Amino acid sequence: MAPTTPTPVALITGASSGIGLAAALALIEKGWAVYGGARRVDRMQQITDAGGTAIELDVTDDSSMTAAVERIVAERGRIDVLVNNAGYGSYGSLEDVPIDEARRQFEVNVFGLARLTQLVLPIMRELGRGRIVNISSIGARIYEPLGSWYHSTKFAVEGLSDSLRLELAPHGIDVVIVQPGPIRTEWNTISRESLLERSGQGAYAEQASRMHANYTRVDEGPMSASPEEVAQTIVHAVTTGRPRTRYAVPFSAKAIVGLRRLLPDRMMDAILSRLA
Repeated sequence: MAPTTPTPVALITGASSGIGLAAALALIEKGWAVYGGARRVDRMQQITDAGGTAIELDVTDDSSMTAAVERIVAERGRIDVLVNNAGYGSYGSLEDVPIDEARRQFEVNVFGLARLTQLVLPIMRELGRGRIVNISSIGARIYEPLGSWYHSTKFAVEGLSDSLRLELAPHGIDVVIVQPGPIRTEWNTISRESLLERSGQGAYAEQASRMHANYTRVDEGPMSASPEEVAQTIVHAVTTGRPRTRYAVPFSAKAIVGLRRLLPDRMMDAILSRLA
């Protein structure tokens, strides 16, 4: 009798809504054992109902991350894929955003991602294979006024991911970056509201108001996509034999990334300044 192929196991962070939830459900549908992690376990009932496992996971709490990884290994003996999706956008002028909030942005978007990766790597190295999918953003390829802290975190995620890809290749572990553009999730509302909260008054108020209006139009317009579209890209990235290093999604994101490659900084400045 041929040996049974073990069910592949995925850990997805930020799985209580949006892209993380959609990716968890999509992988469960493909027959994967999926652990969806988030602080709000009560918001992951869909994952449980679909046959996955919802676990409490706070990417700013080392003991929470350690406990989550230990539980998965105890129950499954392996982790094949880590999808680092947890993150948020904190907007406002550099002058207006408190340094404590800037540090929190890096804790969630960069250091939490890096620490959880540290925790799963020994397991993947023992297996001799694995895949890490880091959810970045087209914000790692472009930039915006009043978005310096958020963009800094995504530039950092991509630099980390590129170095890590080479570092882990000898161990059979691949690193893939997914760059979402405008996606219809609660992330958009949180980021827009932070813009007004931090810079809606004072020297940057006019910029903040125009950007808020423009973001609302983009997020609700034809350039935006559903979380399920990004989820399908994630499924492809973790199941294909030889993934690309980067996937921009949807088509509008591909167009923006392509434009950035072609245009010099000053021309890009002029285009992006129209947002503000």
